[in-house]
Amino acid sequence: MSQNLDASGAGSDTPNLDFDGTTPYEDYVQADVLTHLQHLRSDDPGEMVFLVTTQVMELWFTVIVHEWETAAKALREDRIPVAMDALKRSLRELEALNASWRPLAQLTPAQFNAYRAALGEGSGFQSAMYRRMEFLLGEKSASMLVPHRGAPRVHAELEKALHEPSLYDEVLRLLSRRGLPVPAEVLNRDLAQRYEPSPEVEAVWTGLYAAPDAQPDLHRLGEVLTDVAELIWRWRNDHLVATRRAMGAKTGTGGSAGVTWLEKRAQKNVFPELWTARSHV
Repeated sequence: MSQNLDASGAGSDTPNLDFDGTTPYEDYVQADVLTHLQHLRSDDPGEMVFLVTTQVMELWFTVIVHEWETAAKALREDRIPVAMDALKRSLRELEALNASWRPLAQLTPAQFNAYRAALGEGSGFQSAMYRRMEFLLGEKSASMLVPHRGAPRVHAELEKALHEPSLYDEVLRLLSRRGLPVPAEVLNRDLAQRYEPSPEVEAVWTGLYAAPDAQPDLHRLGEVLTDVAELIWRWRNDHLVATRRAMGAKTGTGGSAGVTWLEKRAQKNVFPELWTARSHV
């Protein structure tokens, strides 16, 4: 192992610059791989920021899925502090994800059109990792597996996620184990279906918010979930605004409905009873 020595042979503060192979940083981060994944399909200089920003979003999706899966597992094991730590980390990560829209938020139609053709039929709704995020939020849809039939590993991961409890399912199971009256039809629902709001679950959250000191850890859990839901709402709205600015009401890439589809998504709240319960406290 090499040492940092000055002329007298004593140790110095100079960092080690001599390695037998690649640097330990490269071995860990794989920076050379990451920075050579950009294969541009047009001559427009603006395509690079679009491509890199999209790739950065995929990395944030990956981190957030990891956090929410960690939180779901911890809730299943009644380890609320571990779940809270993961959810709180995901808040900072969601903020960073949402900030990813800034380089794209002021694209004019002409600027976007300069490289839009390079996308072909590519569209963000085809993102498998984003789909896993949506599934963890309870936004389940078997039809969203169809685009991934040609990628067996990705399809298998999505199919597994489709049939597993969402993050919110694990929260509701925890509330039930703590003696709160979550109805059996909610607990035993078909997990491959989109979560639908329940008046009984709304009443449970209303009770927790009306008496926050009765089960303070569950009240705090509700608040961090509300923070997550708010940032998801902001993500959807920022996506809507960026798309509307860049392409107006035109059909989206990949045949999606573009702005119309995004408007519908932006109107929906995840963890819905956490929002509606506030009207009854």
